[in-house]
Amino acid sequence: MNKIGLKNEYATDLAKDLNELLANYQIFYMNVRGFHWNIKGEKFFELHLKFEELYNSLLLKVDEVAERILTLGSAPVHSFSEYITLSKIAEAHNISDGRTAVKEILDSIEGILKLQREILKKSADAGDEGSLSLMSDYIREQEKLVWMYQAFLG
Repeated sequence: MNKIGLKNEYATDLAKDLNELLANYQIFYMNVRGFHWNIKGEKFFELHLKFEELYNSLLLKVDEVAERILTLGSAPVHSFSEYITLSKIAEAHNISDGRTAVKEILDSIEGILKLQREILKKSADAGDEGSLSLMSDYIREQEKLVWMYQAFLG
């Protein structure tokens, strides 16, 4: 058992999954920054602000996930080469069309939700309330974002 009362093998396994989530969040964050910077068109003002709101939220999640990994007794990955290797989200390049950016965001959230649900289940099995609570909060927030971005697309 580690100092927070979890079996070491559970904590290590969860930290590995959380590092994968961290990598996905980092690539997602950079993609959304790019959408924010490069957006053009009639919905510029609306999307520019929404993308800023989203990347600020993602930046907080990056820090929370990294700190959770540390709490579990492991080290968060912290190089872009590791992020690119671990992430299922691909880097987006030169997207300035709002609908395309929103579709990319929805695809990214879909992948992150799947990963977070896997972590949620493992956290429950391990008795890791801290990771479980974090994933539950993220899932609830992101499900609402899916609804909102889908509504934008019509």
